[in-house]
Amino acid sequence: MPLTMLTNGQEGTVRRITGKDEVRSFLKGLGFVEGGTVCVVNEIGGNLIVKVKETRIALSRNMASRILV
Repeated sequence: MPLTMLTNGQEGTVRRITGKDEVRSFLKGLGFVEGGTVCVVNEIGGNLIVKVKETRIALSRNMASRILV
């Protein structure tokens, strides 16, 4: 399921990242790697604030939907 389906405080393991090569490279550069843990901190206006590798990152709903957990 996409990362956008997780609720506040819920953790998930990254299973796959979809999209073009540039998008996948960008997200991997931010720390979203297969097998890594991600936690949804908050949702604001459809956009997500997530915690990955002890860092908080804001993602648009479109970008977050490309991360499958």
